Amino acid sequence: MKHKESASKKPFISDQAVNAKTGKTWPQWFAILDKAGATKWSHKEIVAYLNQEHGVGSWWQQMVTVTYEQARGLRAKHQKPEGFEISGSKTIAVPIAPLFKAWFDEKIRRRWLSEADNGLTIRKATPNKSLRITWIDGRTSIAVDFYAKGNGKSQVALNHGRLKNAKEAAAKKRYWAEQLERLKNELE
Repeated sequence: MKHKESASKKPFISDQAVNAKTGKTWPQWFAILDKAGATKWSHKEIVAYLNQEHGVGSWWQQMVTVTYEQARGLRAKHQKPEGFEISGSKTIAVPIAPLFKAWFDEKIRRRWLSEADNGLTIRKATPNKSLRITWIDGRTSIAVDFYAKGNGKSQVALNHGRLKNAKEAAAKKRYWAEQLERLKNELE
């Protein structure tokens, strides 16, 4: 059975890279999985097949499976088993402590995060390392991590998960890009 692949479903890892690590290119993997009937399998079943039948390592099992699912229209961009998830990051010219404080301290957070006063909940905080947040909707979750980048610079990286659909994921992707830019402007 032939499958139509659109340009938007093009793997983000090159054929050369996947071939170097797994011994096969994307077209070869797609043909193997198509022949095996993987379009009707769950994510876990595809991973197990790659492990048991082809000896693919754990990271590459996931990479090949997700890329195949996306190429075959079985999984949308940003889609995870528990919903959609987006990420964002920003490097800011401040040490890590003020960056962490800008997230943790509600008074500072209200100056840059447009929805901060509407009830987000910090579930866990590890100073200057990470925050785990329940978003204002009470349904979605945010993991925020902080990294020192040297010379008075630090980076914040976030994952906002459990989003309902691709539309909500796209909206949150835009939202967080704007908010991280506001944070940068607040601190620099």
